[in-house]
Amino acid sequence: MSFELNRKLAARRDPLPTAATVDPVTAGIIRGAFETVCFEAATHLGRSASSPIINQSNERNGSVIDAHGRLAGCSIGTPHLVFISQLTVRYGLQQFDEYDWGPGDVFLGNDPDYGGGHLPDYNVYAPVFDDNGELILIQALQAHQGDTGGKDPGGFTLEATDIFTEGLAIPCLKLLHRGEKRRDVIKLLERNNRFATFEGDLAAMIAAVQHCVTMLQGVIRKWGADVVKAAVNYNIEHTEKRFRQEIAKWPDGRYEAAVLIDHDTQGTKDIKVHVACIVAGDHLTVDLAGTDARPELVGVWNTFANSRGYVMTQIASAIDPDIVKNEGLFHAVDIIIPEGTIAHPPPNMPAALGSFHPACEITEAVCIALSQVAPDRSAPQVYKIGMPNAVIGFKNGQMWMDQGVDARTMDVSAVHGIDGWGSCPVALGNLLLSEAEDAESRFPIININREMTIDSEGAGRWRGQPGSLNVKKVLEPTTAMAWMVSSAHPLRGLCGGDDASPYSSRFEVGTPKEYGVALTARAQLPAGAVIAYQHGGGAGFESPLLRDPAAVQEDVLDEIVSISRAREKYGVVFTGTLEEYDLAVDVAATQALRRRMRAQQATEAA
Repeated sequence: MSFELNRKLAARRDPLPTAATVDPVTAGIIRGAFETVCFEAATHLGRSASSPIINQSNERNGSVIDAHGRLAGCSIGTPHLVFISQLTVRYGLQQFDEYDWGPGDVFLGNDPDYGGGHLPDYNVYAPVFDDNGELILIQALQAHQGDTGGKDPGGFTLEATDIFTEGLAIPCLKLLHRGEKRRDVIKLLERNNRFATFEGDLAAMIAAVQHCVTMLQGVIRKWGADVVKAAVNYNIEHTEKRFRQEIAKWPDGRYEAAVLIDHDTQGTKDIKVHVACIVAGDHLTVDLAGTDARPELVGVWNTFANSRGYVMTQIASAIDPDIVKNEGLFHAVDIIIPEGTIAHPPPNMPAALGSFHPACEITEAVCIALSQVAPDRSAPQVYKIGMPNAVIGFKNGQMWMDQGVDARTMDVSAVHGIDGWGSCPVALGNLLLSEAEDAESRFPIININREMTIDSEGAGRWRGQPGSLNVKKVLEPTTAMAWMVSSAHPLRGLCGGDDASPYSSRFEVGTPKEYGVALTARAQLPAGAVIAYQHGGGAGFESPLLRDPAAVQEDVLDEIVSISRAREKYGVVFTGTLEEYDLAVDVAATQALRRRMRAQQATEAA
């Protein structure tokens, strides 16, 4: 049933029926209104929610979806949420008569087998009717919740073998009927969540979509329902046209890539994601055939909606950024996700960790494949973090959880012409990582340091961003959970650039009991225990021997690269010392060393 349902949910939708026509300016104004409303939804939620994972992190995304279930507008909070919300809404639309949709209603869905991502990503949505009672639009708001009511706090159960272990799965649930809260339903949701802050978070999501429904009703009244529908049709068709023009510039052919995950949560090694990107004229096919389908795997199952969305997230980054993000992108691409693989699992499989891996490996593989045709825009939309180190405890009888969403540098790869930048990978987009002071005021922890690590950049003509070492002390006895990956298979370099540096994690640092996490951990930490998480850096782009020696010199002065690594990786030789601050590139020695290194590489390749 799940496979058949997924095919139906992903099927192409018809344009909205309308007798009106619009010019490009009017269509653009209405599109801009949609984007403003979506931004308003996300901002409203961020300012009124109770928990830090929502009111600080910005892990939320607003979408306007038309009456046929097509993505008509969005405001990007985190890019990987952009292309998922509409499938949950489409399932709700299938229940239009049975669920008695009407003005003032608000719905909720999160079920991975009914169009959802993973259980923590709650999608609250509400219909927008015109004054004649016709459904025109749906306002959706998706955000990550801190808990889902499953076996473990946060919904991330390392050994889960089905979705029910992870929490409460909600295909489609009406929260409000004609503007009135269904208090029994809301109480049920609140009772199945560990955190007191959830009540405020859910209320904030409901209020945000209600507010934006009113705004969209204003747009419809100003322009008229027919004109709004015509604008939606125009914008989707225009996006498809622009996207096809981009694809037509790429040489026809089949471009493949395979990426490995270190292991599943039980230790099965080298989980494979395989992608073939096939360019034929102005049409693109992305085929995940060859992706791992071993039924015994645990913790590496990604939902169909997530896999589809993550594929499109990477494709969207490879094209002109001025192309509007809406349903038109899907019209120019066939996304083939074989049933039974880790990218399209059977019903009731666990899904929480799949949004990390293999979701990121799917985007990484698409990026590597498309780097053969669009190298100038090949920026991996990934976060190879495995699972952040989460620490959990009780205070005054109330559970608390520091989910480890801390400020950090990681996974920011170089792209053509630009070194890795910022402190957070593009996949997490506008994610605002928690402040040390705020976390320490809420939880019994101390953040000892969050520092960039020297020599952790992926070397290349343009180098990746260094990783960071995050060290934290717990002040009370706590439980710590982790899933350690991206050590054996870190983020891949592009076009001859080096791979990124690997991840690692250590518990009870500085004591005789210190140990590294090689696979997973569910540890009881005593008060005063220290944990240290080394985040991997970004990967490089093109050969390190092509890097400007002056740029290498700057990296050495900035303590991003050591003098020894400058010589061994980049073939750059210096005179002078850092201590005397008279470091200078020895041009002749550098040229000679690089000639020898290139000759050696050619010999090894032969």
